[in-house]
Amino acid sequence: MNHRERFVRTLTGQEVDRVPFIKLFGGTNHILPQWEIEHPGISNCIDELIGFEGVYRGWQITEVNMWLSDKGEPEVQEDNKKHKIIREGDGTVKIFPKNTDYFIGHTVEWPVKNTKDWLNIKDRHLNPDDPARFPDDWKDCVAKYRDRDYPLALLVDGSYGFARHMLGDEKLAYAFYDNPDMVHDMMDTYSDIVIKMWEKMIDHVNFDLIETWEDMAFKSGSLVSPEIFAEFIAPNYKKIVRFAKEHNIRIILVDSDGNIEELVKMMLNTGVTSMYPFEVQAGNDIVGALDKYPGLSALGGLEKNVMIGGKKEIDAEIEKARILIKKGRCIPGPDHFVLSGTSFENYKYFMEKLKEVIMTTKPGNCNKEVER
Repeated sequence: MNHRERFVRTLTGQEVDRVPFIKLFGGTNHILPQWEIEHPGISNCIDELIGFEGVYRGWQITEVNMWLSDKGEPEVQEDNKKHKIIREGDGTVKIFPKNTDYFIGHTVEWPVKNTKDWLNIKDRHLNPDDPARFPDDWKDCVAKYRDRDYPLALLVDGSYGFARHMLGDEKLAYAFYDNPDMVHDMMDTYSDIVIKMWEKMIDHVNFDLIETWEDMAFKSGSLVSPEIFAEFIAPNYKKIVRFAKEHNIRIILVDSDGNIEELVKMMLNTGVTSMYPFEVQAGNDIVGALDKYPGLSALGGLEKNVMIGGKKEIDAEIEKARILIKKGRCIPGPDHFVLSGTSFENYKYFMEKLKEVIMTTKPGNCNKEVER
């Protein structure tokens, strides 16, 4: 049984010899430059050194641009000792602090301020037939994918995720009530365009999963009410589920930070099958979620914070991995990127102990997939 088979069979509730050992959230994050200073060359070999299976987070995504196209080159508006300010082609403005361990920019201006801005982006940057969306070597990529032994995903912003990138969380929260027609058009248009692009890809490649990025929860729970979810978001997930069924894609995975326990029920009701990363500090109980929703499959759920402590804390958390594996439909791993101040030695110990548990624990057998 190869890695691709283990991944798919685990998350669809089929019998498997063991669960995969994947990076999920691992070495490729903002702590890596510090580790590189302490261990020169570690950036080039960390995945091989730890022994992760698969690529990227354990599954791979394609090189196709599923985001805005025809954005041009970003404009540097300011560059000094403290930060760099960049304006992107869609109007997004980001600040990138210098001499810190931040690895992403902080958005200070969002591209959509009104309906006119949205219509401009819709007309200019959301053409599904833009040939530049596909890499020049797409034919070579297709050939490579056919011979793969790792899972391959169709990756896309979710409905909330796309609108959040357009408006920001606060303005989106108001827009649901003040400008619902625009929000509907934003979410519906993007979902329809994405599916059109998937149709171009599915003719050449067999995919194992669809992954959507949402980040639509805080530590207190979902950022949208069940009513908002049902009106704006659920219809677009049902489109995705319909596409998945038509093309025999059995895993629909949602990535959302924060406390996602409310979202699990809402997402499962649309046909979503899997969620991650179940951040512990946000109050998630991944064991409880698997008990409550027998058809749910999950990834993550192990508290990353223990890596700042010591071996005793790590050992205690890793024992939870054994429980998760025995329940079935779960691939345990860190619940997000490791934190600043985490030593490479502790990270390596965490992963080695996790690998040991994975290699010695028989997964629970859920017997069959849940019909949706």
